[in-house]
Amino acid sequence: MQTSTSVPEVKRPTTEPLGTQPTQRGGREFLARASRSQILPIFVALLAVIAVMSVLSDRFLNVTNLTNVLAQSAVVGVAAVGATFVIITAGIDLSVGSAIALSGILGGLTMQATGDGFLGMIVVLVAATLIGAFNGFSIAYLNLAPFIVTLATLGMAAGLTLQLSNGQPIFGLPETFNWLGSARVAGIPVAAFVTVFVFIIGHVILSRTTFGHRVFAIGGNREAARLAGIRDRRTLFYVYTFAGLCAGLAGILLAGRLSATTPIAAQGLELQVIAAVVIGGTSLFGGKGSLLGTLIGVLLIGFIGNGLTLMNVGVFWVQFVQAALIFVAVLLDSVNNRRLARAR
Repeated sequence: MQTSTSVPEVKRPTTEPLGTQPTQRGGREFLARASRSQILPIFVALLAVIAVMSVLSDRFLNVTNLTNVLAQSAVVGVAAVGATFVIITAGIDLSVGSAIALSGILGGLTMQATGDGFLGMIVVLVAATLIGAFNGFSIAYLNLAPFIVTLATLGMAAGLTLQLSNGQPIFGLPETFNWLGSARVAGIPVAAFVTVFVFIIGHVILSRTTFGHRVFAIGGNREAARLAGIRDRRTLFYVYTFAGLCAGLAGILLAGRLSATTPIAAQGLELQVIAAVVIGGTSLFGGKGSLLGTLIGVLLIGFIGNGLTLMNVGVFWVQFVQAALIFVAVLLDSVNNRRLARAR
């Protein structure tokens, strides 16, 4: 009787040096993740802008100028948090600047009559939140297009602001009201701390809560989200209301920095807000975006504007550059969406 013996399998030697395969695999995986990342290219662009501006202007890279950029970017940053939620739902809010102006004038008139800075803050926040709620109700429950609704709100709020203020700013605001926008702690603007706090809160809501998941679902496919049991109308209403609240807080920071509420201070601010959100990787087609990207977009817009100003570039060219950045970001997003569609 013959017995079978098993021949041990001999592994073929690798042609690569020992220890290089895991490293190469790790390198390839890192490059693959980097190529899919929406944040990395924006962050690299931010570093490139800082490097270029530092070379072109010797006044750019110093502590005083950098803290000024943080203070100036706080208004756009806080408003951009709410705008990120809106754009993820495939919506748009063109009324940000007018909401800031109208709520600021209402708060200024209140403080002019009472001298109470805290009451002025409450009035600003409530007024801006109500404007956001009006947008949300019109879009969610009246089924009106976000572009038309917020464009109409922009015009109505701007006209009412000029009527209430007679086109004049309101000075002499209480120090308690100005503190958030003008004070510094350890040389860092309080407005910067407020901005970081709002971004953290927004990030937690978007990434860690059921509400945040619903926001992405509605932006990805509203009808599918509705069929899945998501209350799309209620979610949209809350999104625009939250955007209004963020606009109100941004208005407080702006008025505190200027020590006045003015009817035209926030004119055109919606351009910077939308630019920061879209440049940060949030898709105008909805369903995609992050607040980390928006934060980098805010800093990118702030550093570009500041650097061009230091080089004595006209304010109209700065506006042109900001609008051009929106065009480029939307173009790249559109190309990426078509590429993904073909891949499917």
